[in-house]
Amino acid sequence: MARRTPADVPRRARATASMADVARLAGVSSQTVSRVSNGYAGVNEETRQQVLAAMAELGYRPNSAARALKRGEFRTIGVITFTLSTTGNVRTLEAIATSAAEEGYAVTLLPVAVPTTDEVRGAFSRLEELAVDAVVVIMEVHLLDAATVKLPPHVQVVVVDSDAGDHYTVVDTDQAGGTRTAVQHLLDLGHETVWHLGGPEGSFAAQRRADAWRAALTEAGRTPPPLVRGDWSAESGYRAGLELAAREECTAVFAANDQMALGLLRALHERGRRVPEDVSVIGFDDIPESSSFLPPLTTLHQDFAQVGRLCVQAVLRKMRPDGSERGSTTLVPTRLVLRDSTAPPPAGR
Repeated sequence: MARRTPADVPRRARATASMADVARLAGVSSQTVSRVSNGYAGVNEETRQQVLAAMAELGYRPNSAARALKRGEFRTIGVITFTLSTTGNVRTLEAIATSAAEEGYAVTLLPVAVPTTDEVRGAFSRLEELAVDAVVVIMEVHLLDAATVKLPPHVQVVVVDSDAGDHYTVVDTDQAGGTRTAVQHLLDLGHETVWHLGGPEGSFAAQRRADAWRAALTEAGRTPPPLVRGDWSAESGYRAGLELAAREECTAVFAANDQMALGLLRALHERGRRVPEDVSVIGFDDIPESSSFLPPLTTLHQDFAQVGRLCVQAVLRKMRPDGSERGSTTLVPTRLVLRDSTAPPPAGR
């Protein structure tokens, strides 16, 4: 069949090109166009290039939704999260997107403006409209347990940073293990006890770190001092730091994240408390800037990239025909990064 010229294709058809239009222009069958658009082998290279040229000339784009329905999958993973203002959420999302792309999947982000049951229910409802195969949830799990929250049928779910128990597949950092390492490091340096600058009450990560901090001190025979809370921000760390700086008995502080540790360092400096000579400070996260704090911050390294990879691997396993995984929890270990913000307590304490 002779290849047709653009003039042979009506103007209206060129504006809304179909597979049949491409086939006529390229002088091939619609089946051949379909095989080329889906990347199947077995098409002569000259014919393939001819079809691709016709697609480009007509501005034809394959109907990915139709292909997805035919295959029974959309090759898209949804991610639901409350906020992108925290380091952990942003870096976890980045890792999920990177790992998904390596597996040939796209990522659709569904931010939840307010952490309420209605907002979460609305996010899951939108999943059906956006046609995703699976979803990774970065949020407080008690909202997932609400009876009014219904998952779209056949959508697999993995939860990050929660204590979802046996209801969901969970991937998380070993919050408790990292906290115990931080507390033990400060006790080994000779500090009588360790104060804690904790995260917000509504956070499961903050709660697990606070619980592990208390448990580690109690098991070591030390009395846990009063917990001081922040909201993950450096500003909240500064405000809490002013309170801690006024306590002469405070010689060591474990901050629940590096951003609050940054604010704490500023408060201690302004109040004339030297770090680490007077007060040792250790953080949690190992953000890229932590090595540039003054002094460089001792902290617990979280492997956000590994968390993201494991989330994607988990949803792909659950999408397989035999994917019956349920109620599993995978913890990614932390690593202590020693810098200059921790030292033995002042002489005489």
